Amino acid sequence: MAGIREEIKRYFNEGDALAKLILINLGVYLLYILLRILGTLTQTGAHLFFIEWIALPSDLGKLATRPWTLVTYMFTHQDFFHILFNVLYLYFSGTLFIQYLGGRKLLSTYILGGLIGGALYVIAYNVFPFFSEAVAGSNNRGASAGVMAILVAIATYAPNFRVRLFFVLEVKLWVVAIFAVLLDLVYLPDSNAGGHIAHLGGALFGYVSIRQLKNGSDITEGFSRFMDNMVNFFKPRPKIRKVYTSTTTRNDYKYNQRKAHTQERIDEILDKINRSGYDSLSKEERDFLFKVGKD
Repeated sequence: MAGIREEIKRYFNEGDALAKLILINLGVYLLYILLRILGTLTQTGAHLFFIEWIALPSDLGKLATRPWTLVTYMFTHQDFFHILFNVLYLYFSGTLFIQYLGGRKLLSTYILGGLIGGALYVIAYNVFPFFSEAVAGSNNRGASAGVMAILVAIATYAPNFRVRLFFVLEVKLWVVAIFAVLLDLVYLPDSNAGGHIAHLGGALFGYVSIRQLKNGSDITEGFSRFMDNMVNFFKPRPKIRKVYTSTTTRNDYKYNQRKAHTQERIDEILDKINRSGYDSLSKEERDFLFKVGKD
């Protein structure tokens, strides 16, 4: 278990933005499954409480007490096939997105697309009479709005890129994006209308952001810088190590240095005595020998 945990941690730390998004989605889903098992066994409904506090409520009163759900909802899934298809779409479109536009912009597009989709979902539930009876108890969850933002964005940036569907059918990327948007429009009146509205909000953001980028304006750059600052703020600061010099070591060094210099001076005087005799020494040299002799 520890080895698996370390491997996941390494993959998260070394992976790109796409890997991090996928791992966060899977991690939240796994936590929900564990809480569901615990809640079922203990009859406490722990998983329902968990979803209640991270899914995006359509009721404005509830949203006011849990504003963080505008972000957490886009990493929240309850159904296996829901997260399976979202992760597959995210991996497919995200891989292409990073090749053309990089991971930094991928993260901004995912989150901003999710925010726009979530905001549109809340507005729709509180404006259209169709949702009036459901607004009090409804919530939205899933990565689809962010995924749609990435899919439509890369399809707008490289519409003629060819992809192979089901290993057989080869189509241009814009066809895949249009098909995904049409599915949301077709099924909007039938089921999960709020979810489809959020998807369309994400898709709209993805399209507009790339159209603006092609016109020379990157509307995600400000948010990307904000995310950079957030990441840098929470990064551990390098510790400044103070180097202390031992007084004893410093004194020993000076002593040995003086001792070596004294010995060198003694050798010079003895050589002079050997060459010219003791009488050739100056008064200073004789005093030096006398002082050394006393020490």
